[in-house]
Amino acid sequence: MHQEERIIKVLAYLNEHNHMSIHDICEMFNVSRDTARRDIVRLINEGTAIRTHGGISLPTLKNTIKEYRERIEAYSEEKKIIAKRAMKYIEEGKHYFFDVSTIISLLAQEINKPIWVLTHSLDNIEILSEKKDIEVHSIGGCLNKRNRFFYKANYISYLENIRLDISILGAAAITEDGIYYVDEEDALVKQAAVRKSNFVVVLTEYEKFKLFSYYKGVNWEQIDVIITDKLPPTVFVDIIEANDIKLIIAK
Repeated sequence: MHQEERIIKVLAYLNEHNHMSIHDICEMFNVSRDTARRDIVRLINEGTAIRTHGGISLPTLKNTIKEYRERIEAYSEEKKIIAKRAMKYIEEGKHYFFDVSTIISLLAQEINKPIWVLTHSLDNIEILSEKKDIEVHSIGGCLNKRNRFFYKANYISYLENIRLDISILGAAAITEDGIYYVDEEDALVKQAAVRKSNFVVVLTEYEKFKLFSYYKGVNWEQIDVIITDKLPPTVFVDIIEANDIKLIIAK
C-alpha cells in the first residue's frame, strides 16, 4: 500500500477515534515502526495531526471552539433537544450549579420550578433573574468578556461551604481522559463545583467528541449522566460504559 493510501486511512481512523499509536499503524497496515514513524512525520509536517505520547492525534482545533458570543448565535435544533431532555433533572427545591454553555442557557430559559442556582455565567444570571421562583447566586469576581463568565481567586473557599445536589455542565472538547474547556479559570470553577456535587450531568453535542482543548474540568469517573444528540464514537461508548455513566441520546 502506498503512503498516500495509508495517510487517508489514518486520517479516517483519527476522525473516529481521535488518537492513534505507532503500534496501531503497524498493525493496521502490517508495516515496520520506521514506516509508521515516516507516516507520522508527514502528517505532522502537513499540519493534519499533532504528536502525542506514543502516537498522533487530531490537531487542537482552537478555532473550531467558537467564542461564546458566536456560539450563542448558532443555536441548533440539536442543542434545543438536548436542553429539553435535561429538564428531567430539574427538580423543585434542589440546589444546582449551572455551567457556562449555550445548551445550559437554553435549559435556563425553559425552567419554571423553584430551585436554587449557583452559576458563573453572565447569560444564565440574566435569564434566571427574570424568573421569580428561582434563587440565583454567582461567585462574582472578574468578568471574562470573551466567554462571559465570572472568576475570582477565592472561589474555592466560597464553594467549600456549599453542598450542591446537581452540577449541569457543558463541554468544549471531549477526549479519552475527560472533559476539557477553553479557559483555565473556567475549568477550575467547574472542578470545584463537581467536587461539591452529589450528581453530575454533562450536556454536549456529538461534535465535541471530535475536538481537543487545553484545560480539563471533569474526569470520567465524576460523571453520572451524559446527554448528547448522537451516539458517540465507539471508543467513547466503551469509556462511558466502563464508568457506569448513563448515556441519553436526545431525539
